Amino acid sequence: MYDRVREADPAVADSLDDEVGRQRETLAMIASENHVSPAVLEAQGSALTNKYAEGYPGERYYAGCEYADEVEQLAIDRAKELWGADHVNVQPHSGTQANMGVYLAFLDPGDRILSLDLNHGGHLSHGHPANFTGQTYEVEQYEVDPETGYIDYEGLHQLAEEFQPDIVVSGFSAYPREVEFERVQAAADAAGAYHLADIAHITGLVAAGEHQSPVGVADFVTGSTHKTIRAGRGGIIMTNEEHASEIDPAVFPGGQGGPLMHNIAGKAVGFEEALQPEFEEYAAQVVDNARAMAEVFRDQGLHVVSGGTDTHLVLIDLRDSHPELSGGTAEEAMEDCDLVLNANTVPDESRSPFDPSGIRVGTPAMTTRGMDEAAVSEVAHLICDVLDDHDDPAVREEVGERVAALCADYPLYEDL
Repeated sequence: MYDRVREADPAVADSLDDEVGRQRETLAMIASENHVSPAVLEAQGSALTNKYAEGYPGERYYAGCEYADEVEQLAIDRAKELWGADHVNVQPHSGTQANMGVYLAFLDPGDRILSLDLNHGGHLSHGHPANFTGQTYEVEQYEVDPETGYIDYEGLHQLAEEFQPDIVVSGFSAYPREVEFERVQAAADAAGAYHLADIAHITGLVAAGEHQSPVGVADFVTGSTHKTIRAGRGGIIMTNEEHASEIDPAVFPGGQGGPLMHNIAGKAVGFEEALQPEFEEYAAQVVDNARAMAEVFRDQGLHVVSGGTDTHLVLIDLRDSHPELSGGTAEEAMEDCDLVLNANTVPDESRSPFDPSGIRVGTPAMTTRGMDEAAVSEVAHLICDVLDDHDDPAVREEVGERVAALCADYPLYEDL
């Protein structure tokens, strides 16, 4: 695949080959990751990488954009069909930049954001002080109920009335339950605020009907295009025609320059794949697999936050079952066995965010490989084995051998 790269730069070619090998030989369980198709990879490596196309289809600032226009319009039209949106902007380079586009369009510095706390499953771009949002706007955050692990919607509603935000943000990076967008909208309405629904993690689940949709409920819907939807890497903004005239100039030229047309080509191809009937089967399997893993974890005595999952991820709080084990140590032990997941903060976190108390397990990439409930249940048991004996080299070797067998049974990128 990288023969031309090897001729020009053997060092980079070696790293690229090694990365393909790493993905083939490990089980990816980072909830924000997936494996796109060879067609999406090919589109993202296309000659559109050469083309500046500042502006929007039919209204570019450079000549020679007729095919860029065609590709971007295809991505827009397919996104409208997938999510039922009136207006779609496919140019944001990431989910965070999609959120930035909304903030730039409808907030002034010092305005107020109400969002889910990072330790309770939120995202950096929702107002964390390390992010531009926390440095530019006044932020208050709602939480999950410490007993149930579910969002405290009554507390959110009360906080919205007290804080009077300009925008309420729903969505998550590590919340395992379905978001009740109508209840968030009611809180936003009570405060006279906009509602931004960030579906970065669940774009594919929403498109397939596996999670309720905020389109038509929230004022703005943002997301990533490379997670559960398996399209080209980047972001997306969906809104109504009323807000379109403010959103588009906030993305370009407000927040970024020329669009990455090769990524937009990848989005278009991935969206077309998601419009096929088999994608709904895939999305349903993603959720079934996550629930199967959660059941194993519960049966093995782990504290599964909220008791289970409605989505593609499971969040485990290690403090009860393995008080001596941090999320960071668990992550390192798993990676040594070719199980790739991530340490994650949990509600009422008591450790540093750089070495938190939990781990997050996602099923999109394993499902793309063709794994079903039985296969991922075996993976869940392997995770438990590592947690129980993370310092035992024999256990790590045995788990690593079983992971290698699973990777062989469910191969990836055989034709690359």
